[in-house]
Amino acid sequence: MWWGNRSRTIGVLEPASTLAFVWRVTGREEFGELAKRLLLECARWDPEGATGYRYNDEAGMPYAYWFARTYTLVRPLLDDEERAACRDVMRVRGREMYAHLAPSHLWKPYSSHSNRAWHFLGEVGIAFLGEIEEADDWVWFAANVFACVYPVWSDDDGGWHEGNAYWNSYLQRFTWWADVQRAALGLDAYALPFFARAGDFALYLMPPGTRGGGFGDLCGRRTSAQNRELVSVLAAQARNPQWAWYVERNGGYDDGGGWIGFLRSGGAPLEPRAPTDLPTSRLFEGTGVAVLQSTLIDASENVEVVFKSSPFGTQSHGYDAQNAFLLYAFGERLLIRSGRRDSYGSEHHRGWMWETRSENSITVDGRGQRPHTAKAPGRITGFHTEPGLHWVEGEAGRAYGGDVTAFRRGILFVEPDLVVVFDRVEAEGAERLDWLLHAEEPFAIDGARADLEVGRAACSVEWFAPSGLEVTQTDRFDPPPRERVKLVEHHLTAEIATTGDATTVVTVLRPRRADDPVAPPAVLERGDGVLRLRATVAGRDVVVDASDPDLLRVTVAGRDERTIERSRVERR
Repeated sequence: MWWGNRSRTIGVLEPASTLAFVWRVTGREEFGELAKRLLLECARWDPEGATGYRYNDEAGMPYAYWFARTYTLVRPLLDDEERAACRDVMRVRGREMYAHLAPSHLWKPYSSHSNRAWHFLGEVGIAFLGEIEEADDWVWFAANVFACVYPVWSDDDGGWHEGNAYWNSYLQRFTWWADVQRAALGLDAYALPFFARAGDFALYLMPPGTRGGGFGDLCGRRTSAQNRELVSVLAAQARNPQWAWYVERNGGYDDGGGWIGFLRSGGAPLEPRAPTDLPTSRLFEGTGVAVLQSTLIDASENVEVVFKSSPFGTQSHGYDAQNAFLLYAFGERLLIRSGRRDSYGSEHHRGWMWETRSENSITVDGRGQRPHTAKAPGRITGFHTEPGLHWVEGEAGRAYGGDVTAFRRGILFVEPDLVVVFDRVEAEGAERLDWLLHAEEPFAIDGARADLEVGRAACSVEWFAPSGLEVTQTDRFDPPPRERVKLVEHHLTAEIATTGDATTVVTVLRPRRADDPVAPPAVLERGDGVLRLRATVAGRDVVVDASDPDLLRVTVAGRDERTIERSRVERR
């Protein structure tokens, strides 16, 4: 019933706005009269009842903006008494929203739902300016939220802490307000750094054909095509030809339909341009996400590592553990974040997905990072990208909130098929580390090695631990999702005995096409200050020397030597 009231509200008022718009365009009175009738029927609903904002914000928010849009269009058909009825109901609803949001949202702007409610209130203020006495306060408040604190889950690189699904959902709604405030207030959202780069989040995280939306709630099974509608609007409004190319490769321009869709093209047609001049890897530093990959053009040709170590912690819908990573290859999800949200805050959602053990990260003596809190931060400490070679490093010791004084994880991607994970954990008195991996298909375990095949892609995993290693797996969730969710995933644990207060583990991942031959095993030299890995990459011998804690030296075929400063963030 609670969600149904949202659906019923939209089911009446969105068509009412469409009818009103068609009346304004065509002059056909039957459309205007029906829009007016629907609007006035909704005006009779108790504003503090089942669709009231404080009782049910998921119904109250769409009521506010669809009512305001319909009223704007149909107003000439309303007599004084009917306009007064509309003003009366929106005065109550607007006051309720304003009292909830202002002024606290300006200094505590991390409530997820409030981050769309403020601009819906702004729409009401614009529609009723000069008719409801407080409407100018609502508009002024919305303008200040935009100018001072919005968007909070982002950075100037275009990242979004809550992940691709909520990036898509919230920005789709915001783009309406971007249009409104540009017309009514002269404020251009796309002149700001975040909005000038917002489409890069989809371009880098999910190249065309990608299955898997990176970190964040509801992202696991997203596809790149699901970004098409939002990126269509972003590309048109920001006049970005590479985002237009992304839209074209994902099925073509989609304005979302509706009565205003065709007005949102942003002007003259935009000529798409492939992003061949961009580096293939990208750091979204402020939100603590890095993407290391081989191409932006086609997921079926891509190997992609997504890494998270976020200063936002594990709060809100960005609850994934710090220093976790994902591995996609050739259009398949190889190493994944596990679980499925059956209902927000359910036993499974809260007890599995918010916990470190659901991620490709590490637990210490069975203890994970602090769940669902801003007090579990990580930080990207190093990033480097150049053709064929990519590196990211993060620190997440504070996220555990106890005796874990440091958890430094670095990931090196040597194209096309070598991914090396360097882990160093400092935890006084700890006895074991659990190195966790998750996949859609079962792992084949052979001692300190595991092999995985998912559709068109495969991967081998080799652990190089300084002491005892035991690898196990299960297909059970604890706690499981609700019965209606039929989900089987596989969870691998490599239990590693710690050595003193600091333990260093090197793990080698070898993604490949499922029908390609398996690469020869890697060899690690360890001891007396030496930490050197030897592997074969596309028929070439590669040496990765990590003996210096500050530098990585990568030598290809005995002559091409490159050096990476491990703890240096390079901006590209």
